[in-house]
Amino acid sequence: MKIIEVSSPSQKVEFLEMAARLYRNEKNWIRPLDKDIEGVFDPASNKLFKQGGKAKRWLLLDEKGQTIGRIAAFIHPKWKEKQPTGGLGFFECIDDQKAAFLLFDTGKAWLDSQGMEAMDGPVNFGERDKWWGLLVKGFSPPNYNMPWNFDYYKSFFESYGFQIYFKQYTYMRPVQGVGFDKKMVERANKVIGDPDFDFRHMQGKELSEKAPEYFMNVYNKAWARHMGKSLTIRETQLMFSKMKPIMDGRLIYFGFFKGEPISFFINIPEINQLFKYVNGKLDLLGKLKFLYHKIFNPPNKMLGLVFGVVPAFQGKGVESAMIMAYNEKFARHDSFPYKTIEMNWIGDFNPKMMRVCEQLNAEIYKTHHTYRYLFDRDKPFERHPIFE
Repeated sequence: MKIIEVSSPSQKVEFLEMAARLYRNEKNWIRPLDKDIEGVFDPASNKLFKQGGKAKRWLLLDEKGQTIGRIAAFIHPKWKEKQPTGGLGFFECIDDQKAAFLLFDTGKAWLDSQGMEAMDGPVNFGERDKWWGLLVKGFSPPNYNMPWNFDYYKSFFESYGFQIYFKQYTYMRPVQGVGFDKKMVERANKVIGDPDFDFRHMQGKELSEKAPEYFMNVYNKAWARHMGKSLTIRETQLMFSKMKPIMDGRLIYFGFFKGEPISFFINIPEINQLFKYVNGKLDLLGKLKFLYHKIFNPPNKMLGLVFGVVPAFQGKGVESAMIMAYNEKFARHDSFPYKTIEMNWIGDFNPKMMRVCEQLNAEIYKTHHTYRYLFDRDKPFERHPIFE
């Protein structure tokens, strides 16, 4: 077997195509958009390169010169850990432990040469909402920008010595036909009955002009401390601009107290239900296919991207009230086109959000693992800290 670093245009294409060949008989796999994968490794698209980040990727060839595996390794400039920690990702391999271990060894050797003392995987050279974790349970088709892999990958990671750093749970519930926890309803009604609170979806100019500002204000109070960074208005405006082609205003919902934003949940139609028809190619033909199915075969699943409540209102029923108000406005009506909702993964380090999902009578639908491997095998292993 031979490892080669990806450098030429043909090797970049092969990095994409080997995965397509590997999964060609797997009905649950949905090919990611080529541009999304390539964007991770393009310094013009991925700002982390300009901030000092680094990325390498490799192909593994067999004795006949056929590609049998791939992997990438990353130095993320914003990771602040007790020990310098890099990442492995975009791992694909035939069912051969020797081949898998050679790929892991290659990534580890490069990370070690860069001064890293540990590596997480499989992860993304970017944010945690994309290409993060190894699927270990619930092998249904993936949501957009989420990984799907063969079940034998789990044994590769764990036999090599990776340990579970945290588990990622994707919760799912039908939009209709399932009730809510009784205590949740009681808390919600108390808040909804208070005229100082207001819950509404975004539409018209408020969606395009004010929603990014509302989102930034709530996110920076609710999430920035945990995620290690605050958002600027420019970043949130760009995020909403990118979502615009697939955005449904009914799925963008905010809570207010005396006119000030205090909570949100951001959902989108699950667009992998459309991208599965384009085979990774968003060229002219791919765009036509996308538009055709968007009109005549639209998504019936909504994907919950992010949910937040400012700390001053956490645990006071605002979460429950926002969900119940939304249910009354949209979800309970037969005309609502979305039949199920999946919440973008929630780490087992976030028990508060897990409880919210349980109160919704949502069930764990998929489980991913994020693993960590310490280069010093005698060093004590610590799991991801719990969000308090």
